[in-house]
This record gives sequence, structure tokens and C-alpha cells, in this order.
Amino acid sequence: MTLTFEQALSLVKTRLAAAALAPSVETVPLAEVRGRILAEDVPADRDLPPFRRATRDGYAVRAADVATVPAELECIGEARAGKPWLGDLKPRSAVEIMTGAPLPEGADAVVMVEYTRRDGSRVEVLRSATAGENFVPRGSEAQSGRRVLARGRRLGAGEVGLLAAVGRTQVRVFRRPEVAILPTGDEVVPADATPEWFQIRNSNALTLAAQVEAAGGVPKLLGIAPDQIEPLRALIEEGLKSDLLLLSGGVSAGKYDFVETVLAALGAEFYFESVAIRPGKPLVFGRAGTKFFFGLPGNPVSTYVTFELFARPVLQMLAGAEPTAPVFLRARLGKTLAHKTGLTTFMPARVERVGSDPVANLVAWQGSGDLVGVAAANCFLVVHPEQTALAAGDWVDVMGIAD
Repeated sequence: MTLTFEQALSLVKTRLAAAALAPSVETVPLAEVRGRILAEDVPADRDLPPFRRATRDGYAVRAADVATVPAELECIGEARAGKPWLGDLKPRSAVEIMTGAPLPEGADAVVMVEYTRRDGSRVEVLRSATAGENFVPRGSEAQSGRRVLARGRRLGAGEVGLLAAVGRTQVRVFRRPEVAILPTGDEVVPADATPEWFQIRNSNALTLAAQVEAAGGVPKLLGIAPDQIEPLRALIEEGLKSDLLLLSGGVSAGKYDFVETVLAALGAEFYFESVAIRPGKPLVFGRAGTKFFFGLPGNPVSTYVTFELFARPVLQMLAGAEPTAPVFLRARLGKTLAHKTGLTTFMPARVERVGSDPVANLVAWQGSGDLVGVAAANCFLVVHPEQTALAAGDWVDVMGIAD
């Protein structure tokens, strides 16, 4: 039975959730946590901001003193970031203040310097300000003890900065899952080999390794499996020692496609063996013992697409994060397209801004073995089964190509 794209993705998530796999935890220095998954809740260790922080250069004032303008005030001091003015602001007075500095006690507004005139210690305010204007209240971003980052959060640059802001120099994260990568086929040779005219270089393993790293995993390259049952079995058994096994090739109905035969002999349970997508229809997902595996198609573009659609969410779950479905963005179609496959189809395309809209145009490519076409693309145009004809200018879905 061939599942739809939505059915297959739902089944993958359901099986992983039911397995309730719990990755181990390790403590990592803050400088090394980018891309990792947080294994603990992180609270603020103090109010953020810890003081009333000016957002403009100007003068800290009492709003009541500048309700009617022009208003003349006496400048009695200066506050700048790291050098607060420590007095109590009295009526009819002002403190010169710089962006990022704490507001003095007694002040409740900042008048922007553009709306003032200075003459010695006298400041003429030309525009009124309301209480609360041009500063951020203390604790308005987070109050002391409040959770600012939740367990399961993927740590990017912004999260790293926030961890530093709350005083964390190390943090508990989930161990990165190890992903075994095994391309198959007698026609496949190492990337550094000089191939015969009938052979192809092993691009799939290195593409998958890059995708695994980008998704937060640790790739383990197992070499190349020949189209022979015993050597293939030994390599698959080795791959099943990792957290996830990715095979490419050998999952179609050919005479020498032995991947499913070997997995079945190892007691594997197959959850699906075909998905209504193009490229990537002959896609296998299952479990052998406690380990999940994907049998990805051998054509390079099929391998790339099926990893992004199905293996990436599994890797997220194995890493301790919530899985995310592929994100489809919207663009206008550049040229009319007829489509009657009945499959969810992913075609290499480029999106460029034309006027005020993003516009997607297909790139020249020769099918699921064409990496040159993919290298020329910055997205995949997604055509759904019900979309049998699309006109130029129609809004369509696109899926970005991961770095």
C-alpha cells in the first residue's frame, strides 16, 4: 500500500513517539552548545532587564514637568550605560541619558534629544512625553525565576546569547544521535576514485552526512555495500548499532535490490514501503530491534528530498526535540505548469523577488539523478496531487533547501 505524504509523515512521528526513546544527557560549555537540544528548563537569575533601561538618547524627566511645552528644566547630571546617575530626580530637573543607561529614581520618561535645546545646564524641552515613554521597564522581558528557555529547545545564536545573559556558562543538553549512513550498489565507488564509465561516485553518503550534521546528528559513514546479501547483512548489522540507520539504494523491486530481504531476515518490522511522492516513491521505514531505519531511494535528489521530509523529523526526536513538519513557504509561479501525476511532487526551482512578490521558476534538470539541477536551485517547488494545472502568477508552495 502506498501512503500519502501526510499519512507517511504522521506514521513516522507516531512510531517514534510510541517508542518513547530517551536520549542521554551531557553538560556542555556555553561556547559549544549551538545547534544542540536543551535538556533542562532555564530560569532567569534576575529581572530582565535588571533596571529601567533607556531606549533613546535624550533626557530622563518627570512626565508631569513636560506636559506643557516648551518646558525649561535644569540638567543636573548624566547617565550612561555602565555609569548610572545615582541621585533622586527632583521636579523641574532632568538627567542627560544615553541609550542602555538606567533611568534615575524619580524619572518616568525619556525625551529624545532631537526634541530638546541645550544651553549650559538649561534644557528646553520642545515636545511632551508621557509616563513610560522611551524606556523598557525592569523585569518586562522576564522576571527573576521565570523560565526563559524550555527543555527541548534547539539552541541557536539567540538562545546562546540569552543563556549568557542569565549567567549560564555551561548547560545540560541531549547527546547528539549517531546516524549510520550506508549507500548500496555495485555501481557506486568512493568519491575520490576514478570511476569506470558505468560507475558513479558516492555522492549520497556525503550529502546525507551534511544533512545529518545540519539536523543535529553525528554521521557515521559505513562505506559502500555491494549488491550481495552477506556483505550487505554485515554492514546493516553494524549500522543498527547506531541510533538511526539510513540506507540509500536497493529498496526498489529490482533483481539485485536486497535491502528489504536482509532487513526482513534480521526480524525487521516494516511500517511502509512506498509513499506517493516524486521523487522518492520507493521509501522504506521500519524498525529492527530497538533501532529505526530508512531505506531511501538511490537517486541523489530522491535521497535528499526524502531525508528532509521524513528522516529529519526522526533525527529531531532522537535528539530530544519536538519534531517539526517540513515548512512550505508561498511564492507566485513564474510560468504555467501542467501536472497530472497524482503525487506530491518536489521540483528544483529558484525563488527571486519580482516587484513585491517572491516568484518561483523551475530550473533545468533531468530528473532525480540530476545534482547539477539541484545545485542551481534554492528551493523545491511543491505541487500537490490535486493541482493538475497551475497558471503563471498562481500562489504555490515551496520548500527551502537546507544549508
